[in-house]
Amino acid sequence: MSGTAVVVMGVSGCGKSTVGKACAEALGWDFVDGDDFHSEASIAKMRAGEPLTDSDRAEWLRRLSELLADAHANDRRLFLPCSALRLAYREQLRSAHPGLRFVFLSLTQDDALARVSQRHGHFFAPALVASQFATLESPVNEDGVLTVDAMVPVQTLVDQVSTWLINA
Repeated sequence: MSGTAVVVMGVSGCGKSTVGKACAEALGWDFVDGDDFHSEASIAKMRAGEPLTDSDRAEWLRRLSELLADAHANDRRLFLPCSALRLAYREQLRSAHPGLRFVFLSLTQDDALARVSQRHGHFFAPALVASQFATLESPVNEDGVLTVDAMVPVQTLVDQVSTWLINA
């Protein structure tokens, strides 16, 4: 598993950061939150309830691609939460890190909205949940993707991801 990187992906509210941190801690890997790479302009748009466009996401994805390329070059094991909603975004990230894997945290729009509505201090406005589902191009059946139920306990998800990585 040396040099392996995993993008924990899905719509806002699915638990990307929580699951990514828990997996990184359990496996002794690094954790870097993809949200930390958004521009101030993008964060302001999301706070205002405006969906990001492909153009808005371009610089963010470039920064994440650089991070993944560096992880690959330095044999760094890394969990990276990133929505990666479109196939094109996932392909861009894959091109930066050969062998990149994805864990897709799947849940319903109602469950995502409930979770996002309960978060405090996060820049993502609940009104944007519908736009995330409209943008999502499901990664189910893509190579290197594990699809899991985001609504099960975090420890169950850590166990599923760990088993998948060990057996892959």
